[in-house]
Amino acid sequence: MTNVLINKNSSPLGFSKFETNNVAVGELEYEVRQNRESPALCLDNKPIMVKQWQRYIERKIGFVLPSAQSKWLLNAVEQTAAKYKLSLTELWEMVQVNDQLQQQLLDTVLIPESRFFRHEPSIAFIVEIARQYATELSKKNTKTDFDNRVQGKSAHSLDEPFRIWSVGCATGQEVWSVAMTLAANNLSNYTILGTDVSKQALATARAGQYHQRQKTSIPPSYHRFMQPLTTEPKAHWQVKPKLHEQVSFIWHNIFTQSLATPHLQQVILCQNVLIYFRQFDQRDILARLTAQCVLGGYIILAPGEALSWRPSNMRRVAHTKINAWQKISA
Repeated sequence: MTNVLINKNSSPLGFSKFETNNVAVGELEYEVRQNRESPALCLDNKPIMVKQWQRYIERKIGFVLPSAQSKWLLNAVEQTAAKYKLSLTELWEMVQVNDQLQQQLLDTVLIPESRFFRHEPSIAFIVEIARQYATELSKKNTKTDFDNRVQGKSAHSLDEPFRIWSVGCATGQEVWSVAMTLAANNLSNYTILGTDVSKQALATARAGQYHQRQKTSIPPSYHRFMQPLTTEPKAHWQVKPKLHEQVSFIWHNIFTQSLATPHLQQVILCQNVLIYFRQFDQRDILARLTAQCVLGGYIILAPGEALSWRPSNMRRVAHTKINAWQKISA
């Protein structure tokens, strides 16, 4: 890819606006050049622009935006262009090569939707698996300690944590719901990883700061894990710092081959994420998640998701309220 930069005027991005020559973006680049002279971006006179940006989003993160969301998508495009003082043509050309602008567009297009204790049966299932894991780990430690004493060796306990990965965690409510429930059940040897493609959503998740109205979704017995917040005008309470010690959030695009973490997971939560992808992409994503799952570990999907999935190395868990699969072979 060859880019020729032409200095025009200052931009909030921190560098000059530019045009690109010989930018290889295939069919989409051809479409935008064919429609360069259209003065306005709207649904009536620019239908090709809708398809262009829909394809761009799908190419980057795999999300298939339905036609019903066309107006929202175009509003997001216009907002992003206005924020950086770009024309629509400049935005299209720059977003192909500038990661910061690309991320800003994604953050504007995506609507991070989540809520506390959205699906309590799944959380209860995770707690039960974590409890079984803790019991088995305790048994192994007891046996190891006994063998070490017999052999005259020093004691050495296994402390591998129970690992949970929340895919598409948005603003973090699912992660904090699981953390609160594990803590309430006196389970402490765990780590929870939340990942998402929206950096804006991840910032909220890391802070663990939320509006008062979200408190109503949290059972009163878990309010002890929350504390009032007076320093942030947009938030009213936050998750207590103690829970942050075992929770982390990172940016990750599940549509790509890159790994979110080198660690295999005991539980992978991927609820209400696959619905945004095409069926063949769903299969590829599930195959990657399966590879990140330990033998005997679980993938939990939303009820009704991936009903045609029939992997040879996973077995559907017999449960009336959750859609869970256990890894039975490598």
